[in-house]
Amino acid sequence: MAATKDWLPASRDGVLAMAKDWLSVTGTKSQDWGVPASVLQNFDALTTSAESALDAAKNETTRTPVATARCREAFDALADAMRDMKRRYFLKPPLADADYVALGLTPRDATHTPSGIPTAQVMVETYLVGRHELGVKIVYVTGRPTDPANKGYRIWYSVVGPGEPPPVRPEDLRKSFFTQRKKDLVQFDYGDSGKTAHFAVVIENGGKQGSWGPMVSALIP
Repeated sequence: MAATKDWLPASRDGVLAMAKDWLSVTGTKSQDWGVPASVLQNFDALTTSAESALDAAKNETTRTPVATARCREAFDALADAMRDMKRRYFLKPPLADADYVALGLTPRDATHTPSGIPTAQVMVETYLVGRHELGVKIVYVTGRPTDPANKGYRIWYSVVGPGEPPPVRPEDLRKSFFTQRKKDLVQFDYGDSGKTAHFAVVIENGGKQGSWGPMVSALIP
């Protein structure tokens, strides 16, 4: 689960806590919001499965490559369900701003802010989170973080093993994800431990892109 990815919490513990909050809040509002009982039952099952998989992946005795893969799959399924639930039931009336706050979401902003082509440059600072995980923090190299053109960040990266040639330019990076968060999480495969991750970021605003920021690298734990 890459993180997020946008409005979802950066950590699995955070995603699990939000899912439990959704079950609690939606359980009392399901009829008003038009959420079918079958949807809540499936969401409850996915939440329980993700919690069990996370416990197994964290436990020193049961933490294996298989347990790690199952945990990733369980949280990917839970994240997909949360995105679907938000799109189908939370992005329309009768939800009020207080309901959005209770769900851990940002109330809707109906005010249009004109914006143009991003001109700022950013890079990431990496920090350790857990096994096969790196946190990434957006750092502005040039420009203003408050510029309305800075709608989000396309984080590009590649994983390079020992003895393999590293990327020379940001254009050489092969994977990417989009985020609007100043901090996010990148989860790597079990076999990537000990390899080097190379990153570069470009600011995006719809179909408009700014210029590349500096490349950085970090060892995958």
